[in-house]
Amino acid sequence: MTASIFTRSLTRRFGDVVAVDKLDLELYPGQIFGLLGPNAAGKTTAIRMLAGIIRPTSGSASVLGMDLFSEMDAIKSHIGYVAQYFGLYPELTVSENLAFYTSLYRSVSRARQSALLEQYNLAQFADRYAGQLSGGYKRRLSIVCAISHDPDVIFLDEPTAGIDPVTRKELWDVFYDLAAAGKTLFVTTHYMEEAERCHRLSFLSQGRRIAYGTADEIKGMLGHMHVYTFTGDPDQGMLAALARLHGVRLINRFGLTMRVVVDTDLQYEELVKFMDDWPVAVGEPVEEPVSLEDVFMTMTGKTPV
Repeated sequence: MTASIFTRSLTRRFGDVVAVDKLDLELYPGQIFGLLGPNAAGKTTAIRMLAGIIRPTSGSASVLGMDLFSEMDAIKSHIGYVAQYFGLYPELTVSENLAFYTSLYRSVSRARQSALLEQYNLAQFADRYAGQLSGGYKRRLSIVCAISHDPDVIFLDEPTAGIDPVTRKELWDVFYDLAAAGKTLFVTTHYMEEAERCHRLSFLSQGRRIAYGTADEIKGMLGHMHVYTFTGDPDQGMLAALARLHGVRLINRFGLTMRVVVDTDLQYEELVKFMDDWPVAVGEPVEEPVSLEDVFMTMTGKTPV
């Protein structure tokens, strides 16, 4: 099977800053690919290069077998792009926005436009100004505009940012339907539960790919480590002492719950003894399965925002 997106050493510099550094990717039809990374990791830059908005500094890439450098005009008619802040026109109605965006691609019939509005539950708002839609319906309309010309590859930059959980679930149902139809979806997200839904993932840090594979394969990167949670209200002294304990790789605190990643040099009994010896009362550590966030934060030291 031919890769929908193929890159080798794809790089983008802005002056002395390397935003994306020698990125290698292979995406195939029917896949949802998730790209995760902390702020300024290079996620949006990677998408913007592949969508033809900015030119790579070096490296090579192809989209649907066409060269990113020499055949970008041909590529653009086969891709859809939903930017993090998609440019809907608030003073135009829903149907007028769709008509405008379809005019930018090859001809899309009025019948298809109407069918898309029905399919994505927007027909009821066809005559409403886009600026009057809720955040979830604005996002839904932006996706409809981007896929109206039936592209084979769809780029989605933070497509569910700022919308409620129910709408997020509905949009992911849409993404799965598109993948089942043979489309390739390239998604950036900072929601770990969304990352779990992707067929393949990559973590970026400072422009470099630091992990690549399925969710289970990436979790397996911490195969030699253990994850423990415990509850309590440890003071800063305890946290600092725990961080210095040999074998502790990560401490991730969520209110009164702490998640600690340790390597095999630190035995469970040692961790329990440390907790018991400290004057602050905390619960006994409980071993938990490794999560994507454990891997992400252990490798980057940052949260996926």
